[in-house]
Amino acid sequence: MNEGYQAGAAAPQSMTQVSLMQTPPPKKEDTEETKRMKEQFGFFGPVTFLYALFYAFCMFKNGSGVTFPFFIAASLLYLCFSLSKLGLTLKKGSGFYMVSMILLSVSTFCTDDMRIIVFNKAGIFLLMMSLLLKQFYDTSKWKFGKYVGSIFWLIFASIAEIGRPFTDAAGYFERKERKGSKTVGYICLGILIAVPLLIVVVALLAGADAVFRQLTSTVLRGVNPENLFDVCFRIAFIFFASYLLIAFLCRRSMSEDVKDHRKGEPVLAITITGLLSAIYLLFSGIQILGLFLGKLQLPEGYTYAQYAREGFFQLLAVSILNLVIVLVCMSFFRESKVLKIILTIMSLCTFIMIVSSAMRMVIYIRFYYLTFLRILVLWALALLFVLFLGVVAGIFREKFPLFRYSVVVVTILYLVLSFSHPDYIIAYVNVANASGSDAKWQANAFFLAETPYSDYGYLSGLSADAAPVLVPYMRKLGYDYEALPAFRGKMTDEDIRERERFWMETKKKGYQRFTQDGFGYYYLERLQWVTENFGIRTYNVSRHMALQQIRRNTVSADRDETGYPKLPDQPDQPIALSMGHLVDYAHDGMVYGYSTIEYQGRTYIIFGTMNNSFHSEMLGQCIGYIVQDEYSASVIDPDNFNRRVYTLVEDANHDFLVDYDSSIHLMNQPDVFRAIDTQGKEIVIPEYVDESGHEYWE
Repeated sequence: MNEGYQAGAAAPQSMTQVSLMQTPPPKKEDTEETKRMKEQFGFFGPVTFLYALFYAFCMFKNGSGVTFPFFIAASLLYLCFSLSKLGLTLKKGSGFYMVSMILLSVSTFCTDDMRIIVFNKAGIFLLMMSLLLKQFYDTSKWKFGKYVGSIFWLIFASIAEIGRPFTDAAGYFERKERKGSKTVGYICLGILIAVPLLIVVVALLAGADAVFRQLTSTVLRGVNPENLFDVCFRIAFIFFASYLLIAFLCRRSMSEDVKDHRKGEPVLAITITGLLSAIYLLFSGIQILGLFLGKLQLPEGYTYAQYAREGFFQLLAVSILNLVIVLVCMSFFRESKVLKIILTIMSLCTFIMIVSSAMRMVIYIRFYYLTFLRILVLWALALLFVLFLGVVAGIFREKFPLFRYSVVVVTILYLVLSFSHPDYIIAYVNVANASGSDAKWQANAFFLAETPYSDYGYLSGLSADAAPVLVPYMRKLGYDYEALPAFRGKMTDEDIRERERFWMETKKKGYQRFTQDGFGYYYLERLQWVTENFGIRTYNVSRHMALQQIRRNTVSADRDETGYPKLPDQPDQPIALSMGHLVDYAHDGMVYGYSTIEYQGRTYIIFGTMNNSFHSEMLGQCIGYIVQDEYSASVIDPDNFNRRVYTLVEDANHDFLVDYDSSIHLMNQPDVFRAIDTQGKEIVIPEYVDESGHEYWE
């Protein structure tokens, strides 16, 4: 009986143990920020989607246009609004990150150098990640390794929140339904049903009416499946990336604590760094005697120039290696006075190596001129020098904010590099030492090369940043600018065919990229390619200046003194056209007013504008000018009225007139007026005219 009782008693105890083992761990309670984000999905969902739409507008096929700074500003505004909704405020020191990001974005639309553009965007990304971490965590005590590891963890761990937009939306609509409000849900459902219906209906109506078909074809011009997929992907990517990052940060799942990893035996570090320091001291002595003072016996056959021109890349590598070694010793080994002394000696020797490497590079440049890599090496050496100053401070002061110091130093020095336009400097220096240049300073002033600069293949690959130097230089060399295909914004199919024929014929003539009489054509071909879609949205300062240089150096009977194509001359007795006014009582009950032009008994009102494919050769005859008062005169010369009225070459019936201010060259998109007697008629609208959607022409 006792055995049976014991066995029976044991069974319930065993079941209890199994039950406890199968109980899942308690779910971690949401943070206050996570709760607010879920409750405020009515803000975060739509605003994040609008932010993604704005990104697609700014960045679609436009990686370095004027819209890029606006996108970065919108990103910071989105962050500020999000923090406000989460009950947070920007922390002290955030301004440096934000201003630096804005400056990098401005630098991006001011340059055509893809290397600088890529570096700028990488810098903006890292600054944004650091700024996000700063808002949600106390990073004041974080070390260099903690910061870098947290950035990587933030990027990859946020992917785990992929379901949050859907669950937050479901919870939000469920709460709305419980409160008796189903409006938002019905609106979303209506949009999902209406979109495919709209596609079908528009297709049917376009097939039923010629005017509607022309309208839809104009609106949808340029839309193709590839572009549509690209835009949709951009919107989806930025929406999820932004939402997931904020959702992950709201969880505050990363530890703010900084563990002390300095547990290594300092004797090990002392042994390693001591041996290295002994070698470095010997090497530094050789540098001081040989390179700095010139008092060393060189190997047979070596001159000081040959001795100095070798080794700068190796010294740069050793300097970077020393930086890593010192940081590792400071982070993973116990504190030791001896180790600190040795690390200081290593740092001082590294300073000598940095100076030695810089001197070698400068001497090398004096013989072989400038390249982007050589400028980048000098910049990296300057950066290392300043970083090591912080490292030395960190050796003796444990609480020195090395990471924040490094961020500030790298950012400021990189901004200097970014805004300096290295390609312009390279072109200016190298062309000044090339044959055919009339520069005031030549090779004998600083450079030691026995022959003029002759690496024309390198010049042909420079960006538009170099155009203010290269384009006038090529003009002096006798390049035939008048024969070049047109440099325009949006090019027509005929423009593209003309361009391809020209460059094909040029290459058939035997012009080579590496010769003085051929490199320019390869450079101009690339320049034409990067300015192909140049317009308001894609405006870039460097490309604009390059186009100006092309126009200024294209002097012919068809060009004016500024290099722009000459406009058709005014007639001997131009017509003075006064602007009238037309009131339209539309069918929707609204009243609309339009400015009018009267010409040959016909009334014209605004219809649209010229798009980026417009150029002055499309203008027909000049019929006169628009009479202006003292407040609306030319922006260039207030004594001359330059708002001229032109016909179009391909518009024989004069159904359109163009209001063109001849004093404006930059991004000039003239207004197009259309005769009101053509309303409801099917007329040919030129491809370079974009309708503005005025109600009169609906």
